[in-house]
Amino acid sequence: MFNAPPDLEGFREEVYAFAQREIAPKIRALDAEERFDPEILRAMGAAGLLGICIPRALGGRGLSYYHLAAACEEVERVDTFPRVIFSVHLALNSLALYQWGTPDQWERWLRPQARGEKAAAFALTEGEAGTDAGALTTRAERVTGGYRLSGSKTWIGLAGAADHFLLFATQDPERRHRGISAFLVRRKAEGLRTEDIRGKHGIRGGSVGRIFLDGVFVPEEDRLGEEGEGFAIAMSALDNGRFSVAAGSLGVIRACLDACTARCRERKTFGVEIGRHQLVQQMLARMAAGRDVGRLLVDQVAEMKCRGVRHTREVSLAKWLNCDAAHQAAADAVEIFGAHGYNNDYPLERFLRNTRAPVIYEGTREIHQVVQAEYALGYREDRPLRRSLPPYPFPEDA
Repeated sequence: MFNAPPDLEGFREEVYAFAQREIAPKIRALDAEERFDPEILRAMGAAGLLGICIPRALGGRGLSYYHLAAACEEVERVDTFPRVIFSVHLALNSLALYQWGTPDQWERWLRPQARGEKAAAFALTEGEAGTDAGALTTRAERVTGGYRLSGSKTWIGLAGAADHFLLFATQDPERRHRGISAFLVRRKAEGLRTEDIRGKHGIRGGSVGRIFLDGVFVPEEDRLGEEGEGFAIAMSALDNGRFSVAAGSLGVIRACLDACTARCRERKTFGVEIGRHQLVQQMLARMAAGRDVGRLLVDQVAEMKCRGVRHTREVSLAKWLNCDAAHQAAADAVEIFGAHGYNNDYPLERFLRNTRAPVIYEGTREIHQVVQAEYALGYREDRPLRRSLPPYPFPEDA
């Protein structure tokens, strides 16, 4: 059923070794100080991890979507914020550029991102337009030679670190989804500024912030896709983002299960290892089930992506179930460790905080339940897109 590449396990080991070397020694301090370390972003680029599934001909490594899933899983065994980098830079921005961009845009925007020379972000969310993306208020006004963008975005990953932004704005609010267009914007553009969001519950080592646009000029050649095509671009990008989030959640589950099985053999209560207690076994069984079922869901989507098959329903299901399973695994792990789980001597309380946000972003649990029900009822169907994400192996590398 699935055709995982033969080099996948070696790649997993490569990414996990990178995470242990470059991220693990720093994460406790970064979390406590709520500080993003740009050196980690640069190290990911230098290691060739920011262009995993971008064609070699366009500056990437030309690897499969299985490899992207493995990378997300392995880094999130250490912490969520490096997986967010994969989600934002690669899944949401670079893959959208690959799917919808022109050869000229590939050269000017995608190639430096794939090489890790430039960091990229995806700017859709606004204060009153999260789940309801058709309610965007950021405006794009037609002017000579291009557009003027005015408005603001919030809760944007890598807002303070990105060089490039894929940004969505409406040309006609009354047309809602049909009035949205997508634009490629540089940090150095006049009229653009960002600010960090602090006081986050979790993923404190990550960069999240707001973007403010005051008449930012975007030349016409930097519009991605056609006018009015922005909503379709955003939704196709979210399919990629949800894939990366679902895959990363497996890393949390595995980390919790590994820690808890070791703890259950070490600690004794009432004369026996705590792993002998049935209610503890119930929690471990939930983690193991979440890991194995979640892996099947992710592999299903990876296979569909490699074949170039539309997978909106399948990735919605994987994102919903895997994020819930990761949050439950972290909560159970804290209970198994007791007071030690509540303390930051172990990473479990950080995992519990980190796993709350993925249940919300890129489609809340409730939205994905609605999506699944509408597919089951026949209320929702996938319409053909003007541009599809190319299958793997990539045609540019043939």
